[in-house]
Amino acid sequence: MPEFFLELFSEEIPARMQRDAGVQLEKICASALAALKINIVEVFTGPRRIALKAICNAQTEARQIEERGPRDTAPEAALAGFLGKHKATRADVVAEGGYFLLRRSEAAVSATDLIESALPSALAKFAWPKSMRWGQSGAFTWVRPLRGIVCLLDGEPVTFTLGPITAGNTTEGHRFLSPGAFAVSSAADWQSKLRERRVIADQAERRALIVAGLTEKAAHVNLTLADDPGLIDEVTGLVEWPVPLIGTIDTAFMDLPPEVRELSMKVNQRYFALRDAAGKPAPYFAFVSNIEAKDGGAAIIAGNERVLRARLSDARHFWDLDLKTPLDELLPKLDKITFHAKIGTQGDRVKRIASLAFRIAETLGADEDTRKQAEWAGLLSKADLLTGMVGEFPELQGIMGGYYAEVNPHGWSGAIVGPAITTHYQPKGPSDAVPSGTVAVSVALADKLDTLITFFEEGEKPTGSGDPYALRRAALGVVRLILDNKLKLPLSAFIENQDLVSFIIERLRVKLRSEGHRYDVLDAILASGNDDDLVRVLRRVDAVTNFLATDDGRNLLIAYRRCANILKIEDAKDGPHVGHGTILESDAFEVKVLSLGLGAIRMRELFNQPERDYIHELELLSFLRNPVDNFFNHVTVNDLDPEVRRNRLALLALLRDTMHQIADFSKIEG
Repeated sequence: MPEFFLELFSEEIPARMQRDAGVQLEKICASALAALKINIVEVFTGPRRIALKAICNAQTEARQIEERGPRDTAPEAALAGFLGKHKATRADVVAEGGYFLLRRSEAAVSATDLIESALPSALAKFAWPKSMRWGQSGAFTWVRPLRGIVCLLDGEPVTFTLGPITAGNTTEGHRFLSPGAFAVSSAADWQSKLRERRVIADQAERRALIVAGLTEKAAHVNLTLADDPGLIDEVTGLVEWPVPLIGTIDTAFMDLPPEVRELSMKVNQRYFALRDAAGKPAPYFAFVSNIEAKDGGAAIIAGNERVLRARLSDARHFWDLDLKTPLDELLPKLDKITFHAKIGTQGDRVKRIASLAFRIAETLGADEDTRKQAEWAGLLSKADLLTGMVGEFPELQGIMGGYYAEVNPHGWSGAIVGPAITTHYQPKGPSDAVPSGTVAVSVALADKLDTLITFFEEGEKPTGSGDPYALRRAALGVVRLILDNKLKLPLSAFIENQDLVSFIIERLRVKLRSEGHRYDVLDAILASGNDDDLVRVLRRVDAVTNFLATDDGRNLLIAYRRCANILKIEDAKDGPHVGHGTILESDAFEVKVLSLGLGAIRMRELFNQPERDYIHELELLSFLRNPVDNFFNHVTVNDLDPEVRRNRLALLALLRDTMHQIADFSKIEG
C-alpha cells in the first residue's frame, strides 16, 4: 500500500495548541480520505509544523450505487431535488415498486485524484482556538501564516492549493541553524533530513531529550530537577532542537518565598527550578535553548541571568511593598470587592468563613485559643487578593496570605494561622494534598462549605455538565477533608439545605466508585437512613463489603432476599407487618430459636449507640445464619393458624428491620 505523507509548515504554533491540532489533522485526513481505507501511522507536532504519516489504497473501490428516492407519483420538484443531491440525471433513475430508484456504477478513483479534490476543502475547515487571516484576499485563516505544504503519495508530490499555498515536496529546517528549503520523498526522508538540519520532528523524542538533558545538566552541579511535567510539555512545543542549559540565581533573591521565585521563572521565562540533595530550592535555574551556540551557550546563559534578575527585582518590589501593610488593615477594602452579584462582597464572605471556621473548630473539640485562631485565619483568608504580589501572580492567592500572616501575625501564632491561610483553597483537585491540623482543616472546610451553602441558597446549582462555580470540586474537597482527617463532623450540623447534603453525598458516591468500592453496597448504606457522618458511612461500606465476602454474609444475604420477597407478597395482602419477637408456646422449635437469637442481638442495644461498631454488629448477625437457614428449611411461614402466621411474618419483619439498621440489603446485587 502506498505511503501518504502530509506536512503543514507555518510560523510558530502556540505550544498549547499543538496537541489538539495533531488530533484534528488525524481526524480530517481519516474522514476526507476514508474511501482509500487510510490507516494513520504517526502524527507529528512541533513549533512550526504538524504532519501525518499514513498508508492507504492506491485507489477507491469501484461500486454500484442504489438509492431510493421519492414516490413515483411525487411532484417533479421532489425528483429534481433528489437528482441534484446525488448529482444524477433523469436517465439514472427508474420507477420500481412505487418509488424512483437511482442505480449507477461508480468507477474507482485514484488516490491522487481523491486527495486533490477532497483534502483542500477539508483542511480549509481546520479550527484553531485563535487564528489570523492570511493571503492577499484575507479570506484564508490559519493559526499563524502558513508557509508551505508537503503532500506526498508513494514519494510523488500531490498538488493542491490551500489558501495562498500550493502543496509540493519541499519544506524547511531550523530557522536559524539551517535555513533554506529542501525536497523530501517520504516520511522517513523528511525526518532524516530535518534532523540533519537541526529539527527533531517527533514530539516524544524531543520531550525525552529535554528531560534527559536537563537531568544530566542538573546532576553536574549535584542538583535535581523539580518535577513539573506541564512545563516540560510546554517547552517541548517551543523548541525544535533542544539544548539544555543551567544558569545561576543571584543570592540576593534567595530569601524570596520559593513559590514567588519559581512562579516568576516559570510563567515569565519557562525556566525550571532545581533542588539540592535535601530537596530545598537551589540558587540555579535550568532552561532549554532552541539554538546550539558556538560558545557552549555562555552568552545565552548570561542573557537569561540578566532577564531573571529583572523579573525577580519586580517580585522583590511587590514583596517589600506588601510587607508594609499587615493583612488585617486590608480587610475594609474587601467590602468594596464584589464576590458575586447575588451573594455579596468578599468582605461579607470572609466574615461568614471566619464564623463557620470557629464553629467547625468548636465541633471538633478545639480549645478557645484554637477556635479563635481558626476564626482569625478565616477572616484573613482572602486579604491577599488586595496585595501587589497576587495582583501580579493570581496563582499565588492564599500562598502569599500565609507568608504575610507569618511575618505579621497580629498577636496570634503566625506558625498556625499562616499555614492555614496558605492551604485553605486545598484540595483543588483529586491529586492535591489535603490540609491537616484543626485550624487549617476548619478554615479549608469553612471556605468550601460557605461557597456551597451560598450558591445553593441562590439557586446557582450545577446542571448537567455545567458547573461554572466549581461546586462539584468544592463538594469533593469537603468529602476529602473529612475522610482524610477522619473527622466526626455530621454535615447537618452546618447545612440546613437537604439538597446540598445530598449533593455532597453524591460526590462521596462518585469518589468511592472511582476508587473501586462496590456501588451497590454504598447505595445500600445510604438507603438505610440519612447518615451524613461521612467517616461512619465509609466505615459501614468497608464493614458490609467484607461481610458479604464471607460464606456467612453470602448465605445471610440469600436468606434476607427470601425474607424480603415473602414480606413483599404478604404485605400486599395484609398491609405492612410490624417486626416483633413474640414467642408462641405452640410454635415450631426453629421459630423460637430464631426469635430468641434476634431478641438477644437487639437487647445488646448496639444498634442504637452513637459510636457503633459495625464490624461487631455484622459478626452478631452472622450468628443468625443457622437459625435462619433452619427456619426456612423446616417452617411454613403461611401457617393455617392465622395467629401463628402473623407471628412468623412479624419475626421475618424483625429480621429485615434489624438488618436494615446496618444497610438496606435489597440494594445489594449478585
